[in-house]
Amino acid sequence: MLLISGISCIEAHREKQDRSPESSGVMEISATQDGDPKGLSPEKVTDSQGEGTRQNLADEADPESDTRTVKSLPALESLPDTAFVRLSDYSTAFSFDLRYATENNFMKTRVYDCPKCYTRAITARALIAANTAFLKHGVRIRFFDCYRPNSVQYIMWSVVPNPQYVANPVKGSIHNRGGAVDITLETLSGKPLDMGTDFDYFGKPAYHDATDLPAQVLENRKLLKETMESHGFWSVRTEWWHYNLKAASAYPVANFQWSCAMGEPL
Repeated sequence: MLLISGISCIEAHREKQDRSPESSGVMEISATQDGDPKGLSPEKVTDSQGEGTRQNLADEADPESDTRTVKSLPALESLPDTAFVRLSDYSTAFSFDLRYATENNFMKTRVYDCPKCYTRAITARALIAANTAFLKHGVRIRFFDCYRPNSVQYIMWSVVPNPQYVANPVKGSIHNRGGAVDITLETLSGKPLDMGTDFDYFGKPAYHDATDLPAQVLENRKLLKETMESHGFWSVRTEWWHYNLKAASAYPVANFQWSCAMGEPL
């Protein structure tokens, strides 16, 4: 298990975050308030793999119709692949436990002002397709992290400057490009599947090639990995939760900060 130290520089990094949109022409698509889902306030949940703020958008997900229609938004298929979209605007069939908007993470501090899940449009389309496949198995995707501003990557690197676990912010992470997600699976009633370790556990039990784990854990990881790979994602050997979309891995690094206006969903 990797020991974490050096938290004291985090707040200094946060004050340097650039809140302006990415200058290289990033398009951000988000719903107006009229298009927001109703009655979806975050709930505190505690389970065997940790506590966080989780918002469930799909207590009754429909495997055949998990794409949300919002009049104020363009169709996801009509958007450029590189446009950034808020995932909850286009599907209610996901669940969210965005750890970096809480203190329940390896840094033990919040580095997001509020929990939002953005990705590139091409990534969102692949995630919706993968989740449709998971729903047929009676499970769905729960997100720990999605797009990550590059300024937050610098904070993480200051705590864990180890490229085996955290990408060097100078080069940038695929999270910073809108093409990576950190996820697990949960039942449609919200119970997480046992993956053997918690999210962001830095050690060999979290590796994909760890085989000295209970059979059910290995089966759960296999379902996650094989399904994601069949929808264009590739995994990272040391993190069972991390998936990169091949088609989005070379996009430019971005650093835009999402709005935290009152009343907005994830």
